[in-house]
Amino acid sequence: MNRRGRSTGIRGHGRARGDWFTKTRAVLAGALVLGVGGSLTLAAWTDTESARATFTASTFGVVGSANNGATYTENPAATPAALTFAVTPTAMSPGTTTYAKFLVRTTDATNVGGTATLSAPTTTTTSATSLAGFLTYGVRVIPAAQTCDSTSFGGSSSVVVPNGSALTVAGSGSVPLAAAGASPVAYCFAVTLPAGTSNAAQGTNTTATWTVTGTSTS
Repeated sequence: MNRRGRSTGIRGHGRARGDWFTKTRAVLAGALVLGVGGSLTLAAWTDTESARATFTASTFGVVGSANNGATYTENPAATPAALTFAVTPTAMSPGTTTYAKFLVRTTDATNVGGTATLSAPTTTTTSATSLAGFLTYGVRVIPAAQTCDSTSFGGSSSVVVPNGSALTVAGSGSVPLAAAGASPVAYCFAVTLPAGTSNAAQGTNTTATWTVTGTSTS
């Protein structure tokens, strides 16, 4: 009886230890599974979107023509274009008005529109008395294809400088300029030695230089 009891007790104790080991392995396995599952929740899908743009500055420039549009060139202040007046301006008498056309447009490479404004002329002289104080002038815009003369000047309502102004007067307002050399602006100049000019003007001279400034609109 006692041997059996001791034997049964030993076997029962061994079974308990085995059950504990089995349960411990199950718990560890569960912990391992849970641990893997927890690490997967830290990952995420990713995606991106990108955008870009290229920026380029516009190009703007103006050129002028004093030969009725046959050629357009750069005419800086140091080398201005020489206007061709209908009546020779080197032998003006009182009551004489002489006309000349100056065309201005943007360059072919210009890709934006703009405006043109006319300055008051700068004047120089090679004589003791300047003719600039006696002369008057006016400027109007005429169609580019027209000849600048008394008819086209008088028929234009686009006044830049009122007729009879002193050579110290600048143009008012601005004239639109189209991009890419389209639609040249034709300035028609009328320069007058007024009737009744005093004898003090005889033999005097002056050189007048106007500047047209082009400004882009953007």
